[in-house]
Amino acid sequence: MSFLNSLFGDKSKLSDEIEILDVATFKEAISKKDVQLVDVRTKFEYTSGHIEKAINIDFFDRANFNENFASFDREKPIYLYCRSGNRSQRAAKKLVANGFQKIYDLKGGYKAWK
Repeated sequence: MSFLNSLFGDKSKLSDEIEILDVATFKEAISKKDVQLVDVRTKFEYTSGHIEKAINIDFFDRANFNENFASFDREKPIYLYCRSGNRSQRAAKKLVANGFQKIYDLKGGYKAWK
């Protein structure tokens, strides 16, 4: 670990629960069966194009956001993405607060995926 990483932390790992994956690693990880894959963009963004098998849970739907994750397995990894990576980071932090143990976030979001 470099001196700067020891001071400021490695940006690819925000906490023990949240890890940011590059497109290739994310793509390989979600190719496995029975993966919890969530697109946290708006319904309009989702219908304009999304990663196959992703479930849409709009981060901005504050009233239902936590409730929409109620049926997910908190002990199983969850894979998140948004447009560029900002919303999914915020969503990941909310999920950690709600007891999710491992969250993988797509670096650069759907923009990087395309």
